[in-house]
Amino acid sequence: MTTLIIAVDGPTASGKGTIAKALAAHYGLPHLDTGLLYRAVGWQCHLNGGDPDDPAAALAAASFADTLLGDDRLRSEATGGLASRVSVHPAVRQTLFNRQRAFALQPGGAVLDGRDIGTVIAPEARPKLFVTASVEARALRRWKEMQSRGEDHTLATIEDDLRRRDERDRERAQAPLLPAADAVILDTSSLDRDAAISAAIALVEQAR
Repeated sequence: MTTLIIAVDGPTASGKGTIAKALAAHYGLPHLDTGLLYRAVGWQCHLNGGDPDDPAAALAAASFADTLLGDDRLRSEATGGLASRVSVHPAVRQTLFNRQRAFALQPGGAVLDGRDIGTVIAPEARPKLFVTASVEARALRRWKEMQSRGEDHTLATIEDDLRRRDERDRERAQAPLLPAADAVILDTSSLDRDAAISAAIALVEQAR
């Protein structure tokens, strides 16, 4: 059996999740949105009444029940902010590492998207895509997504939040948001959904 592990990394709202799901469907592979795990930790910390900036409270929340992954509230903008805050804690990242690693190494391979797949979780992945876009393009996409869910946030507020998240993700001590040395950069700023997916498939084919 041929093993194909595809790593899709990138910042919030870059389109990496959409691309990863499409690649998984195209190649018939299981898909894991690793960011959802951190969102679950952040939301569980909130439910526990804990401070996401406190390492102990964040680690306690990392033992969340699997059923929490189906909670729609994990997709909210507020939960995304919580996820970014709990993800800076090394103990939380280590707790979730084994779960992600096992998923990546299952027979046949898998597609994983997140912020440290190609650098930490599955450095042996081939290919590695780093999906990015301008803050302005990402904010507009997130604003439209939130509008469709009935969430009322201004574009300026979303841009500010994305910039703060980017800074936290890039500057954290463990597994900062950086493209792997052998990653292929895919800028989706000017691409619609179909064009971004087509470009990603072409890059995977080139790298196989």
